[in-house]
Amino acid sequence: MNILMLSTTFPYPPTKGGTQVRTFHLLKYLNQAHHVTLLTQRSEDVSDAEVEALREFTGKLVVFEKPIPRSNKVQRFAEFLIEGTPPSVRSNYSPQMQAWIDQHIDQFDVITCEHSVNEIYLRPTFQQKKIVNVHSSVYGSCKNQLQTGTSENQLRDHINLPLLKRYEKRYCRKFTNVVVTTDDDRTQLQRFNPNADFTVIPNGVDFTAFPYRTTDPGGHHLVFIGAMDNLANIDAAKFLSLEILPQLQLIYPDVTLSIVGARPTAEIQKLSERKNIIVTGRVESIADYLHQATVCVIPMRTGYGIKNKTLEAMAAGTPIVSSDRGLEGVQFNRPIRALQANTVSEYVAAISRLFGDPALRSQLSQNARSLIETEYTWERAGRQYLQVLERN
Repeated sequence: MNILMLSTTFPYPPTKGGTQVRTFHLLKYLNQAHHVTLLTQRSEDVSDAEVEALREFTGKLVVFEKPIPRSNKVQRFAEFLIEGTPPSVRSNYSPQMQAWIDQHIDQFDVITCEHSVNEIYLRPTFQQKKIVNVHSSVYGSCKNQLQTGTSENQLRDHINLPLLKRYEKRYCRKFTNVVVTTDDDRTQLQRFNPNADFTVIPNGVDFTAFPYRTTDPGGHHLVFIGAMDNLANIDAAKFLSLEILPQLQLIYPDVTLSIVGARPTAEIQKLSERKNIIVTGRVESIADYLHQATVCVIPMRTGYGIKNKTLEAMAAGTPIVSSDRGLEGVQFNRPIRALQANTVSEYVAAISRLFGDPALRSQLSQNARSLIETEYTWERAGRQYLQVLERN
């Protein structure tokens, strides 16, 4: 089978973010069974060495330069209003990439869009089986940000919300198959295309990058991980630093927090000025910081889709206290694998409970790692994805 995989995000190295890691591992698995042609884009931070490294995992790699986005916000919004395509999708559109697809489309049996932004390249005339791998619902995420008060711009998002609903409904109808990471996203998107074949395929974990810890460090050290230029992560890091941590410090004056992740924004960097908070920026091994932490706190208040940070902390064996949003798509109880919290008082109670109970920390650690080894491997995700592609 000849597969055309579209990813405007350059999926290498797979440590850069959630989109990259999911696309890379699914590509790697599919290419073992079939011939995969990957069309992708590179920005200035992608090196020639990274391009050559990615080539090893494809049947054929075709790379285009990432378009330079226009700065006229009024014009971008007008196009969104009239044409129905969000600026975040339009900004990645490459006429050169479209021309290549139009010229070579007849060579392929299946087209996969890795992340919904790639749907822009599919024409109604394409006869191939069409699959979209949705990492999270854009409409659902915007709606959730408005509901939780975590939107960067309330007025803008109130205006955008019905436009995003119209857009998501339209693009979902392009596809015979829709792949999502959680049941929440399936419920959200199934309303837009009830005739599509939906499959839930969660992410996996690279056990080489996230080995299981050998010891429990004890103490009162917290960690939060994630890309620190992501809106949902920024909100979670600030919530943890400015609202949860001060209450914990009243009980545990020595409690520390490490905020670990690449590309910290200015407001995240400023958090390091507060007592006992370390903002690391990009690190060589996130697992090392997880292993050194007593508890990993995942206080996500927004953002749909499965969270790699949750799976990675579970794989590393670090006990977790997380919100409903952070645990989306994860079987965290029966047996207990994480503690749940959504308010400041619930976080303080759950973290304090773990600080004082080594046996509970050990129970959560072992149960979580066992779950990841069974249910959340890239081998399992790749096998499920291949079944979708091969299904008649």
